[in-house]
Amino acid sequence: MPINADTVSAIRALADRAAGADSVAPFSEATRLALPDAEPDPAPAGTPIAHLTFDPTEQLLAAGIVLQDGSAELVVDPEHRRKGLGTELLARILDQRPDAHVWAHGDLPGSEALATGAGIRRIRTLLKLARPVDASPEITDPQPPQGFALTTFDMERDAGDWLALNKTAFDYHPEQGRMTMADLEQRVAEPWFDPSGLLLLRDRDGRLAASHWTKIDPADPDEGEVYVVAVDPAYQGHGLGRFITAAGLNHLQDRGVHRITLYVEGDNDAALATYRGLGFTPAAVDGQYAR
Repeated sequence: MPINADTVSAIRALADRAAGADSVAPFSEATRLALPDAEPDPAPAGTPIAHLTFDPTEQLLAAGIVLQDGSAELVVDPEHRRKGLGTELLARILDQRPDAHVWAHGDLPGSEALATGAGIRRIRTLLKLARPVDASPEITDPQPPQGFALTTFDMERDAGDWLALNKTAFDYHPEQGRMTMADLEQRVAEPWFDPSGLLLLRDRDGRLAASHWTKIDPADPDEGEVYVVAVDPAYQGHGLGRFITAAGLNHLQDRGVHRITLYVEGDNDAALATYRGLGFTPAAVDGQYAR
């Protein structure tokens, strides 16, 4: 069924109950942002589709959200698990979208069995890495490479350049490389956005070579995130990725966080080597499954 205002609050409440029980959110940022705050009339293209399961009192027991690109996530109320609700919900999603690619956040017990029973297999692994701010190696304030200048983000001045860099740097990425101006504007409007936390590295000609978007959620100010690191492929091999990452870590340290996290593809060996060298270690695993 289409998402509408009557169901969104129930879906969010269900997700909160599951997150409290599992210590991991069942829905990604993309899904949370796609849930409308008010009923769209008419629903615009790209509005997510919800598959919902209610009990006789109309309490929401399970929910599956499918985005326009086919990425899907599902959650079952912690007090109503092991009753076949997840199996039934996943079957409905795959019946409507046989090409769906379904996320299992946190690699929780039962995720692999649920996927196997539905005839889908893991096609992607996303790793969450973390480090305490006071861990080794020490976080320091790095100096920009010669011929480059570090600035912070201004929406009017930098949005177009940042989107172009992001598209070039993530042309292989199924989500990040598709970010549009509307997506950027939506994130800039989020309460956690801080333009001083979006660092830009430009060469002597003013060309944007690399960026590091950091994130601190006001609900958890002790934790900062390496949100997006992008390097223009034309500058690969010049050490810009390590520099811009270190600059963002220093910014987060200056903001007073105690722990820093990030997400990285499990097969991105170059990025994993950089992050391990900066003191990051595995903290969680997300899996994506498809036929």
